[in-house]
Amino acid sequence: MTGLCKSLSGLLALGVTSTALAAAPPRALRSALDTITAEDLLRHITVLASDEFEGRAPATPGEEKTVAYLSREFARLGLEPGNPDGTWVQEVPLVGLTMLEPHFEYAAGERVVTPTQPAEAVIWTKRFVPEVRVEDSELVFVGYGVEAPEYGWDDYKGLDVRGKTLVMLINDPAVPDPKDPTRLDPRFFAGRAMTYYGRWTYKFEIAAAKGAAAALIIHEDGPAGYPWSVVAESNSGEQFDLARADGNRGRAAIEGWVTRAQGQALCAAAGLDLEALKRTAVRPDFRPVPLGLKARFALRTRLREVRSHNVVARLPGADPRRRDEYVVLTAHWDHLGRDPHLEGDQIYNGAFDNATGVAALLEVAGAAARLRPRPARSLLFLALTAEEQGLLGAAHYAAHPLYPLERTVANLNVDGMNPWGRTRDVEVIGYGRTTLDEVLRRAAATQGRVVKPDSEPEKGRFYRSDHFEFAKRGVPALYLKAGLDFRDRPPDYGRTRAREYLQQHYHRVTDEVRPDWDLSGAVEDTRLLFQVAWRVAQAREWPAWKPGSEFQRPAAASPTLGRP
Repeated sequence: MTGLCKSLSGLLALGVTSTALAAAPPRALRSALDTITAEDLLRHITVLASDEFEGRAPATPGEEKTVAYLSREFARLGLEPGNPDGTWVQEVPLVGLTMLEPHFEYAAGERVVTPTQPAEAVIWTKRFVPEVRVEDSELVFVGYGVEAPEYGWDDYKGLDVRGKTLVMLINDPAVPDPKDPTRLDPRFFAGRAMTYYGRWTYKFEIAAAKGAAAALIIHEDGPAGYPWSVVAESNSGEQFDLARADGNRGRAAIEGWVTRAQGQALCAAAGLDLEALKRTAVRPDFRPVPLGLKARFALRTRLREVRSHNVVARLPGADPRRRDEYVVLTAHWDHLGRDPHLEGDQIYNGAFDNATGVAALLEVAGAAARLRPRPARSLLFLALTAEEQGLLGAAHYAAHPLYPLERTVANLNVDGMNPWGRTRDVEVIGYGRTTLDEVLRRAAATQGRVVKPDSEPEKGRFYRSDHFEFAKRGVPALYLKAGLDFRDRPPDYGRTRAREYLQQHYHRVTDEVRPDWDLSGAVEDTRLLFQVAWRVAQAREWPAWKPGSEFQRPAAASPTLGRP
């Protein structure tokens, strides 16, 4: 494990230039930064990702141990309970759903095809009912399933799809640029970057809004941003949703995915070619294609109502005039738990995803508590539940904030810290959306580093982590991601390690603390997060969404100075 600076000479050792040193943080802040160490990060990660914590699934003994550990650590570090009721937690009411004997088949005349689950298909229901059956539902290919009037795009063209099973492609319509077919047309969607229309969550939402009985997404590694194993392993155990009075009856009865090969087979059974259908689906004049097939689905559901918990810690601001303004820092504590059906290792330890992020949250909290004087605004640390289930803990907090969102200055989010060494850069998921980019840039300069946009915007990460729920409510959000330009490494080192993790460890039981980890990069990124939090908490101006962002607050709720 690489040792890190403890002094000004240490900053020079990290490659900080004299220009950067001129903008370096004051002495008290440097002392707090020095308390963030690789040893402490590793200690937290090792505990949270241990087998004893059983993969940290919501509503399990693993949750109980995680919540107890985080509450105890926040108290030890000098913070106070973050819930105004004097506790360290916010209850999050969930419903757990375990799919029993899921069955899916489709018929082409007398021929019946039954995809193997989860090798070829994964299906579930989010309705809070003991049993679901869909009989003889007509299959319709609806392209990307997108209805986006701002782009003049409608994949449905007025077709009544009530009671039907929709078959969709993942990601946005990949419309080629007529001037250069190797590029995407900038007039449609966001070019290479995924918009929310490309997310699987949107696909299921629009299917429900249209009254479809079922929705199936055809998986492809590139457009989805992850391999089939992630889909299969993330959706094969108990699933959760927020408790809802309507029992989620507004959702389609069945939601699910099929592999690309199974998508090809399904189209072939209809006498069609998937690749040819994909070529028509990137045209604005695309029209839905009835496949002439009938689908049947059946499953039983084991239901349980549970109370999960967001862990909340507060550091009150030093300025009485700004103490009721909050900078909220977030990381999700949950992972996928354990699967008793697996042979050998059954525990999804979630070391990188997201024990590293929670460790960073704890380290920033501890450093902030040591500051004298403390930041002007209050800092709120949220370790959120059920992110892996669809950002549920964040969604619950955003709907039921413990402190008003109109007094929430910014959200700073982390989800996986760099375990592979120091970088010259740091990336921003959603770069260019808020003035927080400039705050980060100034802080990064003190480390001799640069800020870059997301290197893989096509993966839609902006819509895949907890900050998204704050952004939807108008709170300016910053989501940090590790850079790829590693010091003293070959140019492709960062991409190679990231690709290796995605293919071999992401949402797998192999996501464990590894002996070859070098947390010196995680230390730098955690210190960077701390600096940004401090700068936002001290600044007179509030961060703001940049013009044209879909998340801009109404003008009345966007103060530029101190208090609205």
